[in-house]
Amino acid sequence: MSPTASGLPQLAGKTDLIPNRVNKMWIEPKQVGTYLGNCAEYCGTQHARMLLRVIVHEPDDFARWAAEQQQNGAEDPQVKAGRDVFFSTSCLNCHTISGTSARGRFGPDLTHLMSRDTLASGAAPNTPEKLRAWVRDPQAIKDGSLMPNMQLTEQELDQLVSYLLTLK
Repeated sequence: MSPTASGLPQLAGKTDLIPNRVNKMWIEPKQVGTYLGNCAEYCGTQHARMLLRVIVHEPDDFARWAAEQQQNGAEDPQVKAGRDVFFSTSCLNCHTISGTSARGRFGPDLTHLMSRDTLASGAAPNTPEKLRAWVRDPQAIKDGSLMPNMQLTEQELDQLVSYLLTLK
């Protein structure tokens, strides 16, 4: 079994999502690699861009990754101004960063944002330039996104992105 664009069905088949029903599945891959798939249930405007990734590691590499994921978000004093922007806007209402007061439940957990390959459920690569564009105007990258344009100044945007880039 090699990782392919249709790899997720190869790992576990397809499970339908039904409102108010909890489904459970077990995935036990046999080969290291990145398996890609797409959302198979219509979920809104950007349904076709909802990408799924399963990254399979060797057991020791997985244990190391899992331990890193348990660590709190970065506290780099060099990016205090950007952290202040994050915590003085509504970012913390939607997003979580472990080890901070940001405990939002609507948007993705940003604790290890820069360890991801993509932004916006796969709509853009996770690069500093795309991250800045995403924060500046989410609708320009993913029409129908629930993340608002925060109307930040250029300085606030630069500061916030500098902070987000430390979340590894």
